[in-house]
Amino acid sequence: MKRSAIISQAEFLLGVVDKNKFPVFELPEVAFIGRSNVGKSSLINNIVMRKNLAKISSEPGKTREINFFEVENKWLLVDMPGFGYATIGKAHREKWATLNYFYLENRDNLKLVCVLIDGRHDPMPTDVALIEFLENINRKYLIIVTKCDKLSNINMFERKQQIEHLVIFCKNCIEVLPYSSISGLGRNELIGIIKHNAVKENIY
Repeated sequence: MKRSAIISQAEFLLGVVDKNKFPVFELPEVAFIGRSNVGKSSLINNIVMRKNLAKISSEPGKTREINFFEVENKWLLVDMPGFGYATIGKAHREKWATLNYFYLENRDNLKLVCVLIDGRHDPMPTDVALIEFLENINRKYLIIVTKCDKLSNINMFERKQQIEHLVIFCKNCIEVLPYSSISGLGRNELIGIIKHNAVKENIY
């Protein structure tokens, strides 16, 4: 059995709701973003092997700020508000989208964006729009197909192929990675991708 990569330390630093109040950090940043209810909080907790680093809720749209977590004093994990539906109204959703896009376009320390897409469904217009935005600003990204434990192996393979076809002409997409926060599928591969593309040091 393949040994799980170990992350010994991860802690919350701060949350930001104002684009003019982003902190200055020296460490490289890896951002996680996707539609509400895509399984982002569960995935983040699975990466760092903690149960409650990122708050999990049955109510979509619970992440209402851009949250920064320091991982082993070597890189920053950035948890971004979800796109799509949430219960607090259109004005707040638009505010989150503006904050997200500003961060993605202007953050110098951002080395990699992890775009989460729910493997149970076809990619949605908001998913495609985010991919197009990242291509237009020349930002390197990885597509993570979440909730793959709910798919058969055949369906998971077909979903991966579908998304790979979607980005076949995209120059900034590193990979399409199936993931399960339940089984740990894809976790070691994700940490390897982060090491290679964001941290770029033999630190683990």
